[in-house]
Amino acid sequence: MNRIQCRQGDVLIERVDNIPSNVQRQKGPPILAHGEVTGHAHAIEDCKAKVFVLDGPGENMDASVKFAKITTTTRIVHQEHAPITLEPGNYKITRQREYSPEAIRRVAD
Repeated sequence: MNRIQCRQGDVLIERVDNIPSNVQRQKGPPILAHGEVTGHAHAIEDCKAKVFVLDGPGENMDASVKFAKITTTTRIVHQEHAPITLEPGNYKITRQREYSPEAIRRVAD
């Protein structure tokens, strides 16, 4: 498999062989993350894509780790970033974090 890793703002996208069995399907549109500052969303254009949440209930739109099953070439879009084109496959999505002397926190997008 061709390894792919890309980033859009605070969202890291990595191609993986498989999606873990202990995930729950996210309900609603295929949104990977909401921007914490602007409220804009990192979203998959293909509405047939499936997004899964590793660390919470299916409604959790801002989980730390998600997975996506993409069946057709599509784009990840966000109002403030250039789109990213992804080929069909399984992807791991991680909200990136940054270190601060006060605490480890999510990168603000």
